[in-house]
Amino acid sequence: MDYLVRFSQSHETFRLPELESVAIVENIDLKVVSYSLESPFCIVTLPSADAARRLIQRCILVQTIHELWGHGATLDALHTAIKQNTLHLWSQYLTCSFKFTLDCYQGSRSAADKVSLINSFSYLGFAGPIIMRNPDQEFILFEDWPWNSTPLGITDPKHYYFGRYLGTGSRELPKKLDLKKRRYISTTSMDAELALVTANMALAAPGKLMYDPFVGTGSFPIACAHFGALTFGSDIDGRSIRGDEKKKTLRGNFEQYGILGGLGGMFTADLTNTPIRRRPLGTDGDGKTGRIFDGIVCDPPYGVREGLRVLGVRDPEKSPWVIPKGKEIYKNPDFIPPRKPYSFIAMLNDILQFAAQTLVDDGRLSFWMPTANDQDQEIAVPSHPYMETVSVCTQVFSKWSRRLITYRRIPDAQVDQEAMRRREEESRKIVGKSADELNPFRKAYFLGFQSDEQTSETNGQGDPSFLDTQ
Repeated sequence: MDYLVRFSQSHETFRLPELESVAIVENIDLKVVSYSLESPFCIVTLPSADAARRLIQRCILVQTIHELWGHGATLDALHTAIKQNTLHLWSQYLTCSFKFTLDCYQGSRSAADKVSLINSFSYLGFAGPIIMRNPDQEFILFEDWPWNSTPLGITDPKHYYFGRYLGTGSRELPKKLDLKKRRYISTTSMDAELALVTANMALAAPGKLMYDPFVGTGSFPIACAHFGALTFGSDIDGRSIRGDEKKKTLRGNFEQYGILGGLGGMFTADLTNTPIRRRPLGTDGDGKTGRIFDGIVCDPPYGVREGLRVLGVRDPEKSPWVIPKGKEIYKNPDFIPPRKPYSFIAMLNDILQFAAQTLVDDGRLSFWMPTANDQDQEIAVPSHPYMETVSVCTQVFSKWSRRLITYRRIPDAQVDQEAMRRREEESRKIVGKSADELNPFRKAYFLGFQSDEQTSETNGQGDPSFLDTQ
């Protein structure tokens, strides 16, 4: 049967990928019948009403789901569809308590119009008591109006939907994990709503191992642990994990939400210097041996406040004493390991390479990356022969955007080895020494995302004040 999903009116490009990801987690056969980014209404086919309720119980961007009785471009077409498709259902609700609700998206109705619309469904023959609070059944008439319909004086919506209410999504969950109430956060902590959406995209669930290589204060592991996964994380700066070593710590956040059982372990490392074993690509046949993670979730640093860094020394020949000295004092609580500049593009490539080496078959990588809105300055979505792009969701700001990109680790047998060889050759071409040379996003940011021509006209005086990023 067809069901109507009523999405929230935000993060439009995230909504359907999240729904499809949750369907995979819940092992539900989902088929999308119709959907548009310009409308919060999505028609899907599902096996049963129970499957529909199960599907949305952990969706963050879904408001409600309904058993779809009919839809049409006009009210008459809607009534015709209801009579043709659901006559056999009416007898089940003849005597139960019920109520009718009207949901006008981008439009409005007068009280008299609402009563008239509800009365037009009298042919259903419901004879039970009308109860406005907690009835046995709720029937909802949805109207999808054109944008700005009220000031433009538009008198009719562009589409009608009618359905029986089944369940509500997890729109309240972000409030529970709200950063404003969290014990320990930093300036770059991901907000609860998008952290939970990211966890859904990565298929976090009981029995799965999830990892965040840029863990910070733990926003993503907290979201994954809430969905039952066992989480691990690392950060180049161990101080972000330890906090004040009292209550304001990453561990303290897990304790605050009662999910300490989902905290596997946290450690200090960076992606290029990690103790996690990485199996050479193409050396395993069963898709699991040697690869340990079911999902990787992260929001890598953008390198704006300061250039990107990894552990190491810029020029070991000029400072040969640094590494030996570090080996002597690395256990000192105040020890800060030496770091060297890191290419933004190399970081993106390293994330995909790490995921390819550590994710099980069909495991997912979901990570955020920034880009300029100007097509000439846009950073391409990174690719890897072992990683299939599942979805690219975009959160748009004024002059820049950030994308949530989700990949699936494909089995070795499906990998194009020639494409892998070309990728290895391209990775050797990344050059640069300064922070701006190594990070095209940082350079564009401090030039106010102006083109080279615009920059020369303004003598390079960009305006970076509009953004407070990582």
